[in-house]
Amino acid sequence: MADAEGEVSSAGKVTRPTHADVARLAGVSTATVSYVLNGAGGRRISARTREAVYRAAEQLGYRPNAAARNLASGKSGVVLYVVPRVAVGDMPMQAGSRMTTALARRGLVQVQIFETEDDQHAVDAVENLDPIAVTSLFPLSSGALSAVRDANVPYIEIGTLPALGDQHLSVGALRVDHLVARGHRRIAFAYTAIAKWRALGDFWLEGVARAARAHSLPPVKVDDVTVDSAADVVARWVADGVTAVCAQSDEIAHLVLYGIREAGLRCPRDLAVIGVDATPMGEISSPPLTTVEFNPTAVADAAIAAVLTELGYPAPAPPQPTDIARLIVRAST
Repeated sequence: MADAEGEVSSAGKVTRPTHADVARLAGVSTATVSYVLNGAGGRRISARTREAVYRAAEQLGYRPNAAARNLASGKSGVVLYVVPRVAVGDMPMQAGSRMTTALARRGLVQVQIFETEDDQHAVDAVENLDPIAVTSLFPLSSGALSAVRDANVPYIEIGTLPALGDQHLSVGALRVDHLVARGHRRIAFAYTAIAKWRALGDFWLEGVARAARAHSLPPVKVDDVTVDSAADVVARWVADGVTAVCAQSDEIAHLVLYGIREAGLRCPRDLAVIGVDATPMGEISSPPLTTVEFNPTAVADAAIAAVLTELGYPAPAPPQPTDIARLIVRAST
């Protein structure tokens, strides 16, 4: 026999809580529960009653039927999460999984779309999935951002949420402090040569440059690094007295390590290298790469609170600004 929520009841089987269960615990009608949990308009319900319904639903572990709710509201119920193409380790997927579970408890469906070089996957998703909100870790490309604006839906850039603090500054200080403690005074910054990801390099460079100034170090030397240029760039840095490099990402750090080997030098004796992202290859590179790892739980919790607040759902308090990154020290420094 099916109940009001479409769940099948049978002897010995525990069924999910229903609207009726929430209504009994909150002391209201099932119609009121439906209005509150479906976000329906046209009826005035006091804040006290809404809070009682939300509290009862949370206490019972009630999960809305997403399909029924979205059909009733005339909205897709889809939150689009754009996963960056740039290498940032496993953190985006780990954070995304936690976000998917938390949003599902509110009857929202998170769809993950992976960035591509031409932006078309993200643009098509915004235009065809009719999302009620779009989130991304880093700034969207111009094409995807234009599609979001045209769709007139909220956009949450997770990396800039106040709860995550100034990541570029804290990560820059983390890396430079470590290098200075190891005796380094002349530091370089290794950029990608791909123009599309230059903005992310600018983001991390600002933190490194500020931390260097705080330690009264000489200006940070900056170069693009590619497979073809890596050995020449590394040799030039060493000739100029540079003893350590902060890379834009682990991917670029691996290019620097390649350049060190091609130039007949050794890491870290001739040049220390430190990345950011904690990609799996860093643990088995030669030498193993010192890097920065991000806390996916902190990232996800900040994103969940921001999305629910933006959409008008009861939301947990945003986490307090905290250090979301930690240094993983390995042999490259």
